[in-house]
Amino acid sequence: MPTDTPQPAFVLVRPQMGENIGAAARAMWNFGLDRMRITSPRDGWPNQKAVAMASGAGRLLDEAILCDSTAQAVEDCTYVYATTARQRDLTKPVFTPEAAMIDARDRIAAGGKVAVLFGPERAGLENEDIVRANAIISVPVNPDFPSLNLGQCVLLTGYEWRRATQEAAPQTMQAADDWASRTEIEKLGDHYEQRLEEAGFFFPDHKSDSMKLNLRNLWSRMPFTQADVRMLHGIMRQMVRWKERGD
Repeated sequence: MPTDTPQPAFVLVRPQMGENIGAAARAMWNFGLDRMRITSPRDGWPNQKAVAMASGAGRLLDEAILCDSTAQAVEDCTYVYATTARQRDLTKPVFTPEAAMIDARDRIAAGGKVAVLFGPERAGLENEDIVRANAIISVPVNPDFPSLNLGQCVLLTGYEWRRATQEAAPQTMQAADDWASRTEIEKLGDHYEQRLEEAGFFFPDHKSDSMKLNLRNLWSRMPFTQADVRMLHGIMRQMVRWKERGD
């Protein structure tokens, strides 16, 4: 059974290769999507090549809804997006994948039923398919090579759906349970400053204070673990021993 998570249906329109259907299923499940609909697959259905390619996402293929036409695939939907890389002579709103999935999220939250159309591998959706959509999703690809594989397009759209519905910080720091304290970092700075002073690093004299300040600022700017601090102490001690042996 499909999950209870509200989400759009992904409609594969006249897909040609079983491998690409399987890749699309795998891409969908990567991002928690499991509402697949398929219209008129060229190589018939079920398709063992699709099953092999889907790997752990074979359940999506078992539960996929097989349709005779695009009209049938979206007949219960209140809003439909059509993915295309080509310019069309059809007046419709055009979204990036990111904006489309934010819009889809809001429509589904308001009680709507949403679908996204993905065209066959050779030439994409026909205008007869696109006229059944309310809006277009256009991926900002290289204009000299705009073609996207079916699985790639599904993956990209699924990723944007996940981003739109799952809060995720754009940058995080992997958790550590041994962050260095300010005292440990201060002692590391003292160690380096002392040894560098002995080596004549802070030269000329009139720049010495600013060089030491910059070095202290470097230590404070970096997130150190206790293991990092121990390693840096060890590096400096070994360098001093090596220098003394050389003398």
